[in-house]
Amino acid sequence: MIPVSAGVPAEIAVQAVPDDDRLWVQQAPDVWFRPLMLNTVTGQWCNLLKVTRSGIVSRHRHPSAVFGYVIKGKWQYDEHGWVAEAGSFVYEPPGEIHTLRVPEDCTEMITFFNISGAMIYVDEAGNQIGYEDTFTKIQLCRDHYAANGLGADYVDQFIR
Repeated sequence: MIPVSAGVPAEIAVQAVPDDDRLWVQQAPDVWFRPLMLNTVTGQWCNLLKVTRSGIVSRHRHPSAVFGYVIKGKWQYDEHGWVAEAGSFVYEPPGEIHTLRVPEDCTEMITFFNISGAMIYVDEAGNQIGYEDTFTKIQLCRDHYAANGLGADYVDQFIR
């Protein structure tokens, strides 16, 4: 058997779509994320995004590539002609501004996203109006888990 090198972070193996709704962290009305991995060294994070309403979720851009896989429901970007439905894989190139919209006929959307770097929120003119990154995600989780009884340190199992 080959020994594991010292300092290698532990693996993560969890049920992605949880049975306990307390694991979903609200980030906006009817918009939640479920952290799966939050890497403070590389800035990468993996999470599920769940939206339970139609309409615009956010207009944003990323400095790095984003990868997504739609688990349930569907969504689209106003700037493109395609719709990402359950089973769809999505690649988002760095730098592009896009407006995520859940269509009227979708009551719940869940998508796995693998993101590196930041998510930069922009207004209609492309001006930055906010951001999130691994560290803001961790703080949202700490606050949420502290408030719902799981404890602020519940998020630590996802931090690498």
